[in-house]
Amino acid sequence: MHILGWIVFGAFIGWLASNLMGKRGGGCMVNVALGLVGALAGGFLFEQLSPGFNYEQQGFIVSSLVAVIGAIIVLAIWNAINRSR
Repeated sequence: MHILGWIVFGAFIGWLASNLMGKRGGGCMVNVALGLVGALAGGFLFEQLSPGFNYEQQGFIVSSLVAVIGAIIVLAIWNAINRSR
């Protein structure tokens, strides 16, 4: 059941990050992948930048904000790589 929750959370975060960046048409699977990678990247980034930050102990709001920030960073990198092709 946790895996299904992560997929739904990843889809929501990916969709939200895509809309915040003004990108459309990525598709459901791209949104899920972007959201999951963004959540991992955001969690890692915040753990490195603030020594007392514990991603697992934060509430849904903080976890979502961290995941969205990470997803936006991942989306920006993805767009930079695809733009150069």
